[in-house]
Amino acid sequence: MNDFISGQRWMSNTESELGLGLILEVAFNRVTVLFLATGAKRIYAQDNAPLTRVHFAIGDVIESTENSKFTVTAITSQQGLLIYTGVNEKGEQIELEEIDLNHHIQFNKPQERLFTGQFDPSAWFLLRYETWRKLQQHQQSPIRGLQGGRTSLIAHQLYIAHEAANRFAPRIMLADEVGLGKTIEAGLILHYRLLNNLTHRVLIIVPESLLHQWLVEMFRRFNLRFSLFDEGRCLEMRDSDNPFVTEQLVLCSQQFFSRYPKRQAQALAAGWDMVVVDEAHHLEWSEQQPSADYQFVKKLSLTVQGLILLTATPEQLGKESHFARLRLVDPDRFYSFSAFLAEEQQFEPVAQAAKLLLAAQPLDETAQQNLKNLLKLDNVEALLNDLSSEDKAENAREQLINVLLDHHGTGRILFRNSRQTVQGFPKRQRHGYPLQGQANPENRLQDPTFLWLLDLLKQLGKQRAVLICHAAQTVLDLERNLKNRGVAAAVFHEEMSIIERDRAAAYFADQESSAQLLLCSEIGSEGRNFQFVHHLILFDLPTNPDLLQQRIGRLDRIGQQHVIQLHIPYLENSPQHLLFRWYDEGLNVFAQNNCAAQAVADKLNLELSTLLTCENAQAIEAFIVKTHTLSGEIEQALHNGRDQLLELNSCRAEEAQVLPSRYLIVLGWTSNRIRRIAIF
Repeated sequence: MNDFISGQRWMSNTESELGLGLILEVAFNRVTVLFLATGAKRIYAQDNAPLTRVHFAIGDVIESTENSKFTVTAITSQQGLLIYTGVNEKGEQIELEEIDLNHHIQFNKPQERLFTGQFDPSAWFLLRYETWRKLQQHQQSPIRGLQGGRTSLIAHQLYIAHEAANRFAPRIMLADEVGLGKTIEAGLILHYRLLNNLTHRVLIIVPESLLHQWLVEMFRRFNLRFSLFDEGRCLEMRDSDNPFVTEQLVLCSQQFFSRYPKRQAQALAAGWDMVVVDEAHHLEWSEQQPSADYQFVKKLSLTVQGLILLTATPEQLGKESHFARLRLVDPDRFYSFSAFLAEEQQFEPVAQAAKLLLAAQPLDETAQQNLKNLLKLDNVEALLNDLSSEDKAENAREQLINVLLDHHGTGRILFRNSRQTVQGFPKRQRHGYPLQGQANPENRLQDPTFLWLLDLLKQLGKQRAVLICHAAQTVLDLERNLKNRGVAAAVFHEEMSIIERDRAAAYFADQESSAQLLLCSEIGSEGRNFQFVHHLILFDLPTNPDLLQQRIGRLDRIGQQHVIQLHIPYLENSPQHLLFRWYDEGLNVFAQNNCAAQAVADKLNLELSTLLTCENAQAIEAFIVKTHTLSGEIEQALHNGRDQLLELNSCRAEEAQVLPSRYLIVLGWTSNRIRRIAIF
């Protein structure tokens, strides 16, 4: 603690422009300082005052309040106050008490502060030194750029972002299952590359219904300010030949480019470092007639270094469209659809070899021969021989796995994590409600399903629920009739404008709103996150299992804190009854995601369509059993030959677990640094 005495002169370390300060009062662990040059008064804590004692040395030239200068020849102290003795220019002897020093004296230059003994406390120097050292470590940190996002530290998301963002030109497809956070992964990659100056201009293309959700997510979670472009904004920029060159970060809808082909040419000419396309499974392709949306994205992909495609259902529109999207990412590797199909035939032997390598088990002759046939490398024989050596086995296994990863299947361009490998999802409970009577869409007040809905809402009380059905007209009918019954509901369908949809979603999410129910058409199945609700009403069932699992995925996501309650009404002996039994007894998709469901549906689609139009009880029972058996066979085949190379590329467990700990170390040091600054 400094010893302050009234009459002493001190300098402020933080406000040197105030001049010399005069100690007025010292009491109650407080020191009052008057800076006469400016008339300012400051009160500091004695043990933490940013002040330095002004103590001139013999030989220094000092100045009095009367502007007379002299050279110090001797210094004495009397009751803690300094008295300077010296000689002026005329040779006269002068004595000056420190209280009479010129108030305007300042020590701004480093050498002046050094020569007058105006040193900072050692704690401040050590803090600055430690800060500089930590900043250097931060600049070299492998997770720099992954920090700062308002997201949970989920290992598989950080791993994908770290793996992809560090590439020279990321060209990847993010195909994690519903609810695993593909938008977060894309945001982390963009944040990393923009922060590290690896990318400067980004174009994001999304379905129109997700425009504002992406806009808000990028800003709220990553502080990335994207500009929303539509035809109205482009027309306002008449002074610019190309409106897309006026912003660095641009967000557009797929429908915008479809409606205004002129804007496609401008976007292509604008020049981008990175293009992101959400819900990429809508890009349909066939060798005979690719869709217009696909052709536009293809042209974009040829002009940019970085390309990120997002889809939870990469094969929803068939293998041809899946191949076409892979072709967008890497046209040199995926040049022929027939070659792509031929390579898939080798899937199981590759999976078996990868499984043995990953488990560090010896390879039999069949597995070794498969590797030789698949890899066709000059050194494959040597690597296989090294597997039997204790010193070289681990390195040989790693090299073989990496070569397999680069040469087989989707390689390093596809990331797909599944719910089986990523933990943290809630459980589900399904509630089926068989109803009597006939459907009456013309008069909802007499429709058994509508009457059931009213009863369910009464039972739920203040608990909120999301209802998803197929058609927008159904949403409008339900909203009108519920309103007549005094039930407040928000609506969300494709006939609304984007702003209207976002307002409806925000109104429903507001805890203070009176809306107990959100009515969604099928458009609510894509991209939206309603995990703050745990009641989902499936008012009708689609015939596509992927679509059903997308509906459930709006609530069944990482971070959901409750058991998902699925409510499924159906009229007995109706097509909906058959679909309920098919999904429940045959595919078991209400209880958990079924990776084989879509493959089963593809095989049984014609038979299902026939049964939906007839009432053959015996045929229906046989169909349910057949579905259950086929689902089990396909799931077992997928398990036996599952693409462990794809799983390895999507998330290496050991490396993934290290990234969150590194992130927390940096955050912990930052918090500690702030605490220490507050102390000093």
